[in-house]
Amino acid sequence: MVEHEEPEAPVLIEDRGPVRVVTLNRPATLNASDEGLHTALAEVWPAIDAASEVRAVVLTGAGKAFSAGGDLALLDRMVADPGLRAKVMAEAAAIVRGMTSVRVPIIAAVNGPAVGLGCSLAAMSDLVVIEEQAFLADPHVLLGLTAADGGALVWPLLISLQRAKEYILLGDRIPAAEALNLGLVNRVVPRGESVTTAVELANRLAALPPQAVVESKKLINSGLRQAVASLLSGGLDSESESFDEPAFQKNLARMLSRTGAA
Repeated sequence: MVEHEEPEAPVLIEDRGPVRVVTLNRPATLNASDEGLHTALAEVWPAIDAASEVRAVVLTGAGKAFSAGGDLALLDRMVADPGLRAKVMAEAAAIVRGMTSVRVPIIAAVNGPAVGLGCSLAAMSDLVVIEEQAFLADPHVLLGLTAADGGALVWPLLISLQRAKEYILLGDRIPAAEALNLGLVNRVVPRGESVTTAVELANRLAALPPQAVVESKKLINSGLRQAVASLLSGGLDSESESFDEPAFQKNLARMLSRTGAA
């Protein structure tokens, strides 16, 4: 497996023996997913699966955020460019399928806000460690997009259907303590300690008999994989259609004007 160490790489992969630490690396944008980061996220899971020596993965963000979600400039380009939109949606499917089927456990170290795609990445991880100042939020519907990926697929399997509907449809922030109470995360830790705790958990998993870990994860995730198989394609088609909706375009324009990107 190729390791990316150059500072400008959208995803950094650090080799810690049987553990890989995968870091979203756009700290200046709170790790918002532009085209390069989105492509890298789609490609990293098959690469990890192909590395037989890997036993566990820690997923985190550089800087003060886990991920702020989709890059607004990329979303704006997707409105006008159907080809780019199709490419990003295909990558979104690859990210979801890759994370939910990769053979080794993924531990998310949520070091700051996890919003939109960032929230989905945490939802699709096998264990989640979140820092006390961080929060989860899925604002797809607030923005005017169908909530087709991560949270909409995973949260109804983790928490009550009613609470999943509340947070997906309304898009409210879920503080770390509330996320723990709901069952969306496994541990809440002090600021700055998420990666250390996640690596400790990853090392514990890496020390266990690998066949037992891999096959047990596969069994536990069977319901999730079935949900992905039956719902993901249609959901992403609907999300793609959302880009043509005036409500989404108006909301996106307002957000772009606030950031000065419009």
